[in-house]
Amino acid sequence: MNDAEARAAGEHSSAWFLIRVCLVASLGGLLFGFDTAVISGTITSVEEQFALSEWKVGWFASSALLGCIFGAACAGGFSDRWGRKPALIIAAILFMVSAIGSALPPTFNVLIVARIIGGLGVGIASVVAPTYIAEFSPSKARGRLIALYQLSIVVGVLIAYTSNLGLQTLSKSQTSETDVQTNETDVQPSETDVQWIDWLVRDEVWRAMFGAEAIPALLFLGLLCFSPESPRWLILHGDQQRGRAVLRRIQPAVTADAEYSLIVARADDKQLPWTDVFRPEYRRALLVGVGLSFFGQLTGVNVIVYFGPSILKSAGFVENGALAFQVGFGAINLIFTVVALTVIDSWGRRPLLIGGMFVVSATLLIVSGLFYALDGQEPDASGGGLIEYWIVLALGVYFAAVALSICAVIWVLTPEVFPNRLRARGVSISTFVNWSVNALSALWFPVFTEAFSMHAAFLVFSAICMVAACYFYVLVPETRQRSLEEIEASMTSLAPAP
Repeated sequence: MNDAEARAAGEHSSAWFLIRVCLVASLGGLLFGFDTAVISGTITSVEEQFALSEWKVGWFASSALLGCIFGAACAGGFSDRWGRKPALIIAAILFMVSAIGSALPPTFNVLIVARIIGGLGVGIASVVAPTYIAEFSPSKARGRLIALYQLSIVVGVLIAYTSNLGLQTLSKSQTSETDVQTNETDVQPSETDVQWIDWLVRDEVWRAMFGAEAIPALLFLGLLCFSPESPRWLILHGDQQRGRAVLRRIQPAVTADAEYSLIVARADDKQLPWTDVFRPEYRRALLVGVGLSFFGQLTGVNVIVYFGPSILKSAGFVENGALAFQVGFGAINLIFTVVALTVIDSWGRRPLLIGGMFVVSATLLIVSGLFYALDGQEPDASGGGLIEYWIVLALGVYFAAVALSICAVIWVLTPEVFPNRLRARGVSISTFVNWSVNALSALWFPVFTEAFSMHAAFLVFSAICMVAACYFYVLVPETRQRSLEEIEASMTSLAPAP
């Protein structure tokens, strides 16, 4: 093998190692997506089983988000002190505990506790996983690699929707078969029947929907055991030898050594207190990170993820039809997240974010108008009329736009804009805001729509998205193909975004 062939083989090996590490971390995003979306198929059943009021429905939908808030608040400090990998391992364990606890709760309060535990895992993963990926990624591919995290969230959402629809269909078919057999033979089930499976999959299928999360959680935990620690974390915590070795595994030696020198040059500042993120020189980074999280949740995307079937049923669709369309929305979300992943490093963050938000605002305004036109009409007997299908179409365009814009950009830009020594804590603060606004919107949505109307809720979301587009135009910088250290040097003032 000559020098050129050896160099090519080394680069191929480095690329595979980098992709493998980022894919494992992205499983945290898959569990994030699954955990937040799986509730959409369970709300009606849990509401009926535990006789919940509208406020309790909102509490059920938002309870996991309470855990997300605390998980996000603690994740930055913990991962700064003990490492990114241990934090992700704890998140994987919390996901497993939540999946089992949510599948087997004897009471509503126990279910809430299990959902909060899962929320802790989501909060930790949402801070640490994109930070971990950002600290591994070369500048030329960082956008695409961090976007893998958003892609994995969307895949998790789609898996949850598909799993919910499949389990719901299985439950109904088994119930029908049991009714037929009972009518024909009038024979009671034998003691040899696996009654607990019937309980999970047929009688109370929402339990199986929650329990399915244990499978990817176990996979995530197992793969993390074979993943390395972040090279930047190692270098900034005094283990330069291991950190440099990891850098050399993900890029050519010359490039790795140059990046190592940049990291070491800023290593003297690593002990800055977390309150330094509020210093004037970091104010713009904080405004960008917090703004992305605040406005990202007020696009309404997670409200539709949680309450999508309920929204579609209010438009006149039956339960299975609503779940099927929700799967379709998940597929659209996935397709356009893949598109965003392919163009985010060539088109840049700003065009996707700002242009996309204008489209998101317009589609939400259309959905609001369609619900206004629908108000007062009786649902179509066939499970959906002309206006109802226009609502589905508009929501499909909405999911395409939101996936291509803020949902793809938020997890890329947030870890990029904060400096090395404050990145995890800056991301933690931003994600804390993310989950706080998420929880409030999930708690508020069913109560607001009951008191006012569905069209009023979508009108509010539309107006907020228009304000967000203007905010991002003023403050968000372009970060594509720039090293984290170069971005840090430029994020020192409130000057208009380049």
